[in-house]
Amino acid sequence: MSDGAAIWADAMIAAALAAIDPAAASVLLRAGAGPVREQWLELLRELTPATTVLRKLPPSISDDRLLGGLDLAATLQAGRPVMQRGLLAELHDGMLIAVMAERIAPSTVAHLTAALDTGMISIERDGLSLRAPARFGLIALDEGIGDEHVSPALADRLACHLDLGMVARADLGESLFTSSDIAAARALLPQVGLSDEAIAALTTTACALGIDSLRAPLLACRIARIAAALDGATDVAESHIACAARLVLAPRATRLPAADDETETNEASEPENDPAENEEDDRSEDGPLEDRVLEAAQAAIPAGLLKRLQEERATRLRSSSASKQGTAQKAPKRGRPIGARRGEWRAGARLNVLETLRAAAPWQPLRRRAQRSGKSGRLIVHKDDIRLTRFKQRSGTTTIFVVDASGSSALQRLAEVKGAVELLLAECYIRRDEVALIAFRGKGAELLLPPTRSLTRAKRSLAALPGGGGTPLSAAIFAATELALAVKAKGQAPTIVLMTDGRANVARDGVGGRSEAEAEALVVARQLALTGIPVVLVDSSPRPQDKAAQLAGAMQARYVALPHADAARLSQAVMAEASRG
Repeated sequence: MSDGAAIWADAMIAAALAAIDPAAASVLLRAGAGPVREQWLELLRELTPATTVLRKLPPSISDDRLLGGLDLAATLQAGRPVMQRGLLAELHDGMLIAVMAERIAPSTVAHLTAALDTGMISIERDGLSLRAPARFGLIALDEGIGDEHVSPALADRLACHLDLGMVARADLGESLFTSSDIAAARALLPQVGLSDEAIAALTTTACALGIDSLRAPLLACRIARIAAALDGATDVAESHIACAARLVLAPRATRLPAADDETETNEASEPENDPAENEEDDRSEDGPLEDRVLEAAQAAIPAGLLKRLQEERATRLRSSSASKQGTAQKAPKRGRPIGARRGEWRAGARLNVLETLRAAAPWQPLRRRAQRSGKSGRLIVHKDDIRLTRFKQRSGTTTIFVVDASGSSALQRLAEVKGAVELLLAECYIRRDEVALIAFRGKGAELLLPPTRSLTRAKRSLAALPGGGGTPLSAAIFAATELALAVKAKGQAPTIVLMTDGRANVARDGVGGRSEAEAEALVVARQLALTGIPVVLVDSSPRPQDKAAQLAGAMQARYVALPHADAARLSQAVMAEASRG
């Protein structure tokens, strides 16, 4: 059996387990949109009983729709507060399919994890209180590219982790189970028992694979029980424990088990035993249950998983900062009103009472006649009448100057940088923009001027800028990226202006070496390009350099060669790039 066929076989088992007990066998499915994922979802729908409700969860769902809240239209019509039930309350004992789960908002992740932990939802808002059961299964479809993944807090609560990236259409086989198998397993599940030996085997395997979450062995125990019920057994056997180790523990592995070198050394050095002892060794050659389960889990670890985990851990800080980008500008509540729109009133939106009344007024005679109500004092408002105020809010701009102060060529450009900063600051009083200054020389980069609109502070920082030393270009790009991400997390639009000739001779660790430093600078430049932050690279050398152009291409920056540039031209280039970004 090929690797893709083996993965698909486990995927079919996971679909059957989710159909038997959705809340205990939730699935994290990493796969792009295509026939393989659609085949698995179709299999899940076929195996799920007709009484189980399946609903989709969009990544941009509002809190009111997810949890519930005040139904404004019904409240206005009834003359008393009316609360609407949210999606989670409607889905009790059902199954939720989260599309593009890697893009779910942090607030939605918090509500989902709380509901998965407690099996309840609790709402205290708008003068109303609601507490309802919400025990459901979650199928999270991860369509992320590269290091874009589902929130770790949500992934930790999903039992089975599947990656169908290696599965081809030729690997898709017929279903191993039928709906009658699912019904029989559901009836048998309460009678299935789990021994202490099985619990110890799964816990030991989790520790050996470096899994630090306590939920993983607990979920593995539940999966082992459901697998036994699917097999028609009332006792969990070794095959069921191995199945749980493959589906739950192996994808969470952070390290490989340590090799038992001492056993091999002892076997090579010890003399041959007598026949009676050899018979006893033959009887126990399979080893304890923990070792066999660990071997099954180790064999199921995807190829290259540990290497990817190390790479993700190295970029976790940058990714966590990038995940917060743009949150400050969603659903603005202030700014310049630009009219009203039809929509559903929820948290974060501002109701336009006047426009709502205007929309409802022409329909009052028909609505009173339909309700056979002779009262003329009550206004009947429907959901379609709700109007929300739209706002337009311009985000501020922060220009981050990154100046090479390592040599004489950089010193020649300081006057131009000072003039450009002064020109930009002159516009900041009107545009409410800010500037920042990072200088790099010697063994690292230094933030001389945090984002500010103070002309005095900018002049003082530029006047005190020293020169000379090595060129730590990669450290400067990394520092500018971190500052730009922090600025973007606050809802502002950053633009980086890097003044350099593209030549580096000091790496981020402070060690010299031109080839290593320039290669590292290209890597950091490509990471900056992934953030989508506008960058202007100003070639500060007397003649345009190929290395500066190559660096600009790596970070997808606008390359500006200004051998005889003045402050006005530099300011125009920066403003044009900021507008484009």
